[in-house]
Amino acid sequence: MPLEKEMEKLIEANGASLYDTETVKENDETIYRVYVTKPGGVSLEDCVAITHDISPLLDVYPPVSGAYRLEVSSPGIERKLTKPSHFKNSVGEKIKAKILGGEKLKGTLKAADDEGIVIETKEEEEKRFGYGELGTVKTYFDF
Repeated sequence: MPLEKEMEKLIEANGASLYDTETVKENDETIYRVYVTKPGGVSLEDCVAITHDISPLLDVYPPVSGAYRLEVSSPGIERKLTKPSHFKNSVGEKIKAKILGGEKLKGTLKAADDEGIVIETKEEEEKRFGYGELGTVKTYFDF
């Protein structure tokens, strides 16, 4: 049973969508993070309800070996883009991209498809990159 597919069903039953998951180590503690999105935003109540719904599933099918803490939250306004669906849903937003090989870019995500993305730089130059050429890419917000 693919764990993510089962989690998606439970999250969608709460009117939200699974954005991503990650496992991190902080202060000698393993944390399994589940990021969810929802039209209009994710509330604290949404996170609590989703935690209650997916926790029994994770008790039976642990996402990591050993003890861990479950966190459910929104990916935030400044979030990592790692999957083609993340890029497609973020077209029009400002992004920071580290390109493999060292180049760093800031600009607007102009387009995204199954092969890659187009970034319009501050100099109004459009650059296309395949997903395999991308390092870390995040949205950002000018305050």
